[in-house]
Amino acid sequence: MKFLFAAAAFAVFLLAGCVQPPTAPVGLTEVAERPAERALLAGIRAYDDGQYIEAEKQLDSALAAGLGSPRDRAAAHKHLAFIYCTSNRPTECEGAFRAAKRVDPGFTLSKSEAGHPVWGPVYKRIP
Repeated sequence: MKFLFAAAAFAVFLLAGCVQPPTAPVGLTEVAERPAERALLAGIRAYDDGQYIEAEKQLDSALAAGLGSPRDRAAAHKHLAFIYCTSNRPTECEGAFRAAKRVDPGFTLSKSEAGHPVWGPVYKRIP
């Protein structure tokens, strides 16, 4: 019995050395200080304000600066697709939707976004 207890304690000791302490969570203010993420936020804000030329510039800048998260890269491509579609650039729109799916295979539009009369049909063509 003592042997089993000693063996179990030794195994726990060995395994404890393999466990790494959890990393501290990254806060919003830390993320917003990064150039790529700051440009993404500015691009989405400009898009929401109807400033599509500025939004496109900021979103392109965010992608060029190297957004770390696949979801962030997909969001940048999605907003670019919306801009391209509404400015009658269907080839670029389709390319941006394809890029969003490529960087984040789980990328989807919400039901209302997918039903939009301008970019919805383009999005539905993407496998």
